Amino acid sequence: MDNMDKHSSGPSAVETLTNLVADDLKAVNAAILERMQSPVALIPQLAGHIIAAGGKRLRPMLTLASARLLDYQGSKHVGLAACVEFIHTATLLHDDVVDESDLRRGQDSANAIWGNKASVLVGDFLFSRSFELMVQADSLKVMEILSHASSVIAEGEVLQLITANDADTTEDAYLEVIQAKTAQLFAAACHVGGLVAGATPEQEEALQSYGNNLGIAFQLIDDALDYSAKQAELGKAVGDDFRDGKMTLPVILAVARGDDDEKAFWKRTQEDQDFQDGDLERALHLLQKHNTLDDTVARARQYGEKAIADLDIFPESPAREALKGIVEFCIERAY
Repeated sequence: MDNMDKHSSGPSAVETLTNLVADDLKAVNAAILERMQSPVALIPQLAGHIIAAGGKRLRPMLTLASARLLDYQGSKHVGLAACVEFIHTATLLHDDVVDESDLRRGQDSANAIWGNKASVLVGDFLFSRSFELMVQADSLKVMEILSHASSVIAEGEVLQLITANDADTTEDAYLEVIQAKTAQLFAAACHVGGLVAGATPEQEEALQSYGNNLGIAFQLIDDALDYSAKQAELGKAVGDDFRDGKMTLPVILAVARGDDDEKAFWKRTQEDQDFQDGDLERALHLLQKHNTLDDTVARARQYGEKAIADLDIFPESPAREALKGIVEFCIERAY
C-alpha cells in the first residue's frame, strides 16, 4: 500500500505535522507552561520534569491538525490541545508508579526522583487542570467527550492490572485494554479538534474513528517494540513488559501457538513471575519462532490502513496529508 511506504527524503511525517501546526503548538506550549504553575513549588517542578521530557506532543498535535483539517480560524482548539496533553501526562505519571518504572523516555522517571506519593498527587493536579481547560471550550459536548475519555483510560489501566500475570489472556481482552488505555485519548483528541471547528456529524465520526484506529496501531507497535533492540534508543529496557508480566499481543500469540512446554514457560514467567537466567532470551526466541512480532506489526498496519481510509471523507489538503503521514510514522517506528 503506497501510503504506508517509507519516504527516503524530505521532512519526516512528524516534522511535517509539527510545521503545519507550529504557531498553534507554540500557543499550546505556552498554555501548558502557564497552567502547570502553582504556589506549591513541587508541582511545577515535577510536572515540568515529565512535560519537558515531553516526547513529540503527538496527541495535542492531532487536536490542532483536526481543527486545521476543517479550516478552523478560532482559538478554542489551543486550550483543548493543552487539556489533551495534561490528561496524557497525568496518566504517564500514574502509569510509572503502577509499573514501578525508573525510566521515562531515557530519563529518570518522576517517581524515581520524587517518589510515588508526589507523582500520584501531581498526576491528580494535572487531571484537575485538564478539567479547567475543558470547561473553557464552553461546549458540553467537548466536556462529555474528554471527561468520558478520562474515565475510560482509567478503566483501561485497571483492566490491564487484571489481565497482567494471566497467561490465558485472550486477544479480545488485550484489544479491550489498548482500546481504552491508548486509543480512547487519540480518538478524543481528534474528535474535539473537529468539533470546535464545526464538523458535521459524519466528519466527527470519521475523526473519532481515525484517532481510534491510529491509537490501536500505535499501541500495537509499542508492544512489539518492547521486545525489539530498538528499545534502547527509546530509553527503555528490552523486555520491560515481559518482566512485568504484561500480556501483550506478541506474547498472547506465542502462548496460543506454543506447545505444552512453551505454555508452561509462559505460565512460570508471566503468572508466577518466577524468572531464571536466560528467560528473556528464550522469550525472544519463542516470539521469533512463532513470528508473533511481525504478525503484531501486520495487525498494526491493518488498523493504520483503516485510519487512512477514515480521512477520505475530507477534501485534499496539507492537514489531511499530514494526518495520513502520521499513521505511516507510527508504523515505521517498528523498523
